[in-house]
Amino acid sequence: MSKVILINGSPRKNFNTAKLLKEAQKGAESVGAETEYYNLYDLNFKGCLSCFACKRKGNNTNCVCAIKDDLRPVLEKCIQADALIVGSPVYFSYPTGEFRSFLERLLFPVNTYLVDKKNGGLKSLRPKTIPVGVIFTMNCPKEIMKQYNYPIILEDNVKCLNHVLGYSEVLYSCDTYQFTDYSKYDIDLFDEKEKAKVRDEQFPKDLQSVFEMGKKLISVASEKNYKM
Repeated sequence: MSKVILINGSPRKNFNTAKLLKEAQKGAESVGAETEYYNLYDLNFKGCLSCFACKRKGNNTNCVCAIKDDLRPVLEKCIQADALIVGSPVYFSYPTGEFRSFLERLLFPVNTYLVDKKNGGLKSLRPKTIPVGVIFTMNCPKEIMKQYNYPIILEDNVKCLNHVLGYSEVLYSCDTYQFTDYSKYDIDLFDEKEKAKVRDEQFPKDLQSVFEMGKKLISVASEKNYKM
C-alpha cells in the first residue's frame, strides 16, 4: 500500500489551505493510499541550525535532520513515504515561516555538497523518487499574482523539491475567501461579493484539481520507482 504524508503550513487548521489538502488526501485515498496529515503549527520546531551533522563524513542521519524535536518523527515519515502533499498560504510573496523551516529541515539532509558527475548539479541521497504536490493559497487574484512575480518566487520552492526528491508539481489557488464575516474587519480593498463568487465558482474547481493531484502522485511514484 502506498503511503502519503500531508503537511499543512498554515496556522489555520480548517480554512482554504487545509480544505485543499484534505481534498488531495481524499484523492490519494481513493486509489488505495494510506495517509497521514500534520499541521506544522501544532509542532514545536525551528528551521535548520547549520549544525552540519548531515554533512559530516560517515554520518548516519539517513537523510533525516539530526535535530531532536517535534518535527523529526514527521521528517522520518516524509523520507519513507511514497509521496508528499504540502500546502501553505502566501504571506508577503512567500510561504509561511513554518513552511520554509520545514523545507530546510526536509531537504538539506537529502541534498549534498557532492557533484553529480553523471547528470550534473548536486547529488541527492534520496532512497527513491518521492513525488511532491505543492499547494499555494493566496488572497490576491491571479492577475495580481503574476504582476508581483509570485510564480517566479514561489516556484523556487517547487524546483528545490523537484531537484532533491525527484518530482514536484504545483497548484495555485488565488483570490481566496479570507474571512468568515467580512463585516468585522477594516477592509475595502476587496469586494466581498466578488470574493464569494470566486469561492462558489473557482474554489470547487481547485478542490477537484487537488483531488486529481492526490491520485496522480501515487501513479507517478509507482512509475518512477519502477524505472529506477
